[in-house]
Amino acid sequence: MKKETYCLLENYMLSCMEDAAHDKEHIYRVLYNALEIAASENDVDYDILIAACLLHDIGRKEQFENPALCHAAVGSEKAYRFLTLHGFDPAYAGQVKRCIQTHRYRKNDPPQSLEAKILFDADKLDVTGAIGIARTLLYKGIVSEPLYSVLPNGTVSAGENDAAPSFFQEYKYKLEGLYSRFYTKKAAQMAEERRSIAAAFYNGLYREVNSTYQRGREKLDEIIPPSDQS
Repeated sequence: MKKETYCLLENYMLSCMEDAAHDKEHIYRVLYNALEIAASENDVDYDILIAACLLHDIGRKEQFENPALCHAAVGSEKAYRFLTLHGFDPAYAGQVKRCIQTHRYRKNDPPQSLEAKILFDADKLDVTGAIGIARTLLYKGIVSEPLYSVLPNGTVSAGENDAAPSFFQEYKYKLEGLYSRFYTKKAAQMAEERRSIAAAFYNGLYREVNSTYQRGREKLDEIIPPSDQS
């Protein structure tokens, strides 16, 4: 890929990125993760891979404005239009489109090409470890969702049985189970190196808030007997 082509794609990406949890730095991390993964694979088409990495989240704005939309589907169409309008071969644009279309995990539409699998893995890596925790907390703040839910008995829910969204619920339903979902050996190794950091943060935070509620309610019950509390 020539430098001017890279800059063209990069500038278009930059014009589309407005979500703080999926900002331009997320794009660069995904790209750099992808290049590290690709170095351990054979016959990678870097022209397809780099373009797909740069453009994979350009549909985020539309999804944020209308949650019924899938940013992968929207972004893949936007990428195809942009590439063909700028003179790229439709066959090449179609391959980039498919990579973007399948980077968001769906059982009925998994990534097929090597470049699509690398993009998928690189994107998922950015939800593992410390960076995954940080991005999730940032997003929860943006959409005004809490850290945790409190059960009817006054204890803090660990998140695994929650229907209401929270950081703990997101960790149990999504973040905790990511580590077995990679296509490439290199990405799986990279993810495993990060697993303990994320688990330690979640477990430490749960212990802190749970013990605070337990001790606090016990003290409150000593001062104000439960039958007297409103």
